[in-house]
Amino acid sequence: MKVEETNLKDCYVIEPKVYEDKRGYFYESFNKITFFEHTGLKIDFVQDNESCSSKGVLRGLHYQVGDYAQAKLVRVLQGSVLDVVVDIREDSETFGQHFSIELSSDNKKQLFIPRGFAHGFIVLSDLATFFYKCDNYYNKESEGGVIYNDKSLQIDWKLDEIKYIISDKDLQLPTLEKRLK
Repeated sequence: MKVEETNLKDCYVIEPKVYEDKRGYFYESFNKITFFEHTGLKIDFVQDNESCSSKGVLRGLHYQVGDYAQAKLVRVLQGSVLDVVVDIREDSETFGQHFSIELSSDNKKQLFIPRGFAHGFIVLSDLATFFYKCDNYYNKESEGGVIYNDKSLQIDWKLDEIKYIISDKDLQLPTLEKRLK
């Protein structure tokens, strides 16, 4: 397993060692001990989530706060997405900065997202199945978000905006600045 820290503190790209032969492939997608050895972070995942979306679907930027804040390990089982995270930890040296990476069933890369980050993705392929492990349970009253097109973040979502498919709820999210007020 190859683990590289991104430009955002405690946010890591993980590339598993993939074993392929004529039958297909095998890889270990997560190992708690190996993860700790590479990052120094103790993580205990308690919930797995999966979504399936068509091309142009943009989900995010979402997070949970307080006792229900979540760290996530995300990957794509089918297709490809542009995955985006924003550091919303006000005391962080990388506050307000973002990182993006293409995750796909072909590259098998994963992204570890620590607590205190907003997260979203846009589907680049015709269809994508997205999987994520969470270290805390979902709680509706603790959810929050930042609007995908916040000008202060300058996120390049890689697709023409006219092709975006976004929920009404996500279109009502505040900017990062308004979220702080």
